[in-house]
Amino acid sequence: MKVIVITGASDGIGAEIARQLARQSAQQGGYALVLAARNPGTLQVVAAECDALGADKTLVVPTDVAVQAQCQALMAAAMQRFGKIDALINNAGRSAQAILSEVAADQLGWYEELMRVNLWGSVWCTHAALPHLRTSQGSVVAVSSLAGLFGVPGRTAYCASKFAMTGFFEALRVELKHAGVSVTTAYPGVVATKIRYHGFNAQGQLAGRSGLKEDAAMPVDVCARLIIRGMQQRQREVVMTSKGKLGRWLKLLVPGVVENLALNALKDDVKPR
Repeated sequence: MKVIVITGASDGIGAEIARQLARQSAQQGGYALVLAARNPGTLQVVAAECDALGADKTLVVPTDVAVQAQCQALMAAAMQRFGKIDALINNAGRSAQAILSEVAADQLGWYEELMRVNLWGSVWCTHAALPHLRTSQGSVVAVSSLAGLFGVPGRTAYCASKFAMTGFFEALRVELKHAGVSVTTAYPGVVATKIRYHGFNAQGQLAGRSGLKEDAAMPVDVCARLIIRGMQQRQREVVMTSKGKLGRWLKLLVPGVVENLALNALKDDVKPR
């Protein structure tokens, strides 16, 4: 039985990853899921779904990844219950949409808060799980974003946190190259979840809307499936859209074109003036 820890498992991509792994467990056997997020009620709902779909076992651990001690407690709970950790999926994250010039100096604190969730939460969870992952020769997954590869206007804080994740996990991959631990970084584009609605606005309050065009948003089940396949195949990176794959080359050759594409991804009423 493989033990997989999933952060941000109460909704969106994380919850769908858990459900798909539960189905695989029913078909192939052998997944215990450790589900972590801040809301214990919604976690219990997802755990019940996973139990019904065929997960071998589930464990709910309410966790705020922005608090290092809670990240450590999450891994300790997984070890106490199951005695090992085979994979960690760092999925917890928060979005933000704000033009920097519209953020007042006394409101910049939410930039730091966003970094604590998106970057430090992944760092702290990975650090706490690492000794156990080395023992199991397991897998680390970091759910980043195409905003971790390309600068997107209006998303300076979000891009900063996701670019930081890209660098951290790229370096970690090399550190673990001979330890038998795989590190997979996933780069979704716009996915059909509510993450942008729950993100920060310029005042550090709940945005309540998305600043991105979402007519071609990737279905969440497709995104989750690509992440799981990347983990199971121990891929280095999972760049999820054709535009993302092409954009990496265009950024080297014609960066101005990529900047224009990024600008065009914004809704007209949130574009910088």
